[in-house]
Amino acid sequence: MKVEIWSDIVCPFCYIGKRKFEKALEGFDAKEKVEVVWRSFQLDPEMEYVPGQSVHEYLGKRKGGNTEDGKRMNDSMAAMAKEVGLDYDFDNAIINNTLDAHRLLHFAKQHKLQDELKERLFRAYYTEGQNIGDHETLARLAGEVGIPADAALAVLQSDEFVHDVRQDQYIAQQIGARGVPFYVFNDKYGVSGAQPSEVFAEVLAKVWEEEKPQLINKEGEGFCTVDGVCN
Repeated sequence: MKVEIWSDIVCPFCYIGKRKFEKALEGFDAKEKVEVVWRSFQLDPEMEYVPGQSVHEYLGKRKGGNTEDGKRMNDSMAAMAKEVGLDYDFDNAIINNTLDAHRLLHFAKQHKLQDELKERLFRAYYTEGQNIGDHETLARLAGEVGIPADAALAVLQSDEFVHDVRQDQYIAQQIGARGVPFYVFNDKYGVSGAQPSEVFAEVLAKVWEEEKPQLINKEGEGFCTVDGVCN
């Protein structure tokens, strides 16, 4: 079973959604059969880094308000995050464009370390106040999860995977994903938002039941069992 997840590192619901999905996956009997693929989605692809700008100020302006408005929204989001065991530190978060972080996630997929890097990027941004738009920082974070830091830096200093990021964004538009997180199960079922773990569990079970081979004849001739009995 393949689960594709469109998300952005600076989307607070995306980290919360990751935890809720992980809880559902942990209780899923066939979890080893699930392939999770992280897809790129930029909430603000035209964003330009402004040194010293707080997330509160950025959010307030983006929503047509002020810094205080942004802080109120972020405080509310931090409270939601605590419910799933996450500690958001918006006061020290550094807001930046996420294109390079998404490019690095495509590179991480080649190393089969995409999920590990996604988690590391979320933690770096939401709890550690690290600049996830800085190349040196990104390369170091990649190194921490097992991706060669020098190779990661070389990717970041090129334009590699820019097309892949844009393609993910285009596909999101085609399937009607106007916001994130957005989950697609086996190219068939879509789930929008950081839904309760029970919802994810239901979808996993439904998709798995459809994926399993269906037995047409219960018994019949020309049939051998695992204990060596044939009839």
